Amino acid sequence: MLVVRQKLLTLYWTSVSSLRGDCIIIGTDAGVCWTGTPGTPIDDGLFWVNHRLEVGRVIRSEEPAPVQQAAAELRRYFAGEQVRFSCSLDLHGTPFQLAVWRALQDIPYGETRSYGQIAQLVGRPNASRAVGAANGANPVAIIVPCHRVIGSNGTLTGYGGGVPTKAWLLSLEGAADVKYK
Repeated sequence: MLVVRQKLLTLYWTSVSSLRGDCIIIGTDAGVCWTGTPGTPIDDGLFWVNHRLEVGRVIRSEEPAPVQQAAAELRRYFAGEQVRFSCSLDLHGTPFQLAVWRALQDIPYGETRSYGQIAQLVGRPNASRAVGAANGANPVAIIVPCHRVIGSNGTLTGYGGGVPTKAWLLSLEGAADVKYK
């Protein structure tokens, strides 16, 4: 039997400081493939990428350009600037997940949408729970702003970095009408 191996990827990582801890960015030459919420350890990111990608080596560096651009944009974001992230992404997911993640990128800074609204946007109006699952599987926190998705009654619901971090990110953006218990 012939086994064909793909070229092993070189991953690059760096961190950006925020008031809630460092935000880790991991990327390939093609784009950012993982970001943690502030305070998430690098080991969480390495675990994620090692189980989904063919990784050859990992280097701490802001090169290549997508990682460098993501770091610059996150620094501006954490400084309170309104940022529409434009760094290249190297996302791996199901077609439905990718559709949800694209829809999340269209939520404007400082605004929120419900899971049901995202389900409508991706053409699956009865798939609010599936949207929640795709949201939870988002590997590029903040850049793909899953923190902007809230319950239909305006309450903050689960978030990989914890609901207090979700509240902090929305507060940083000046989001209004968000209920935090």
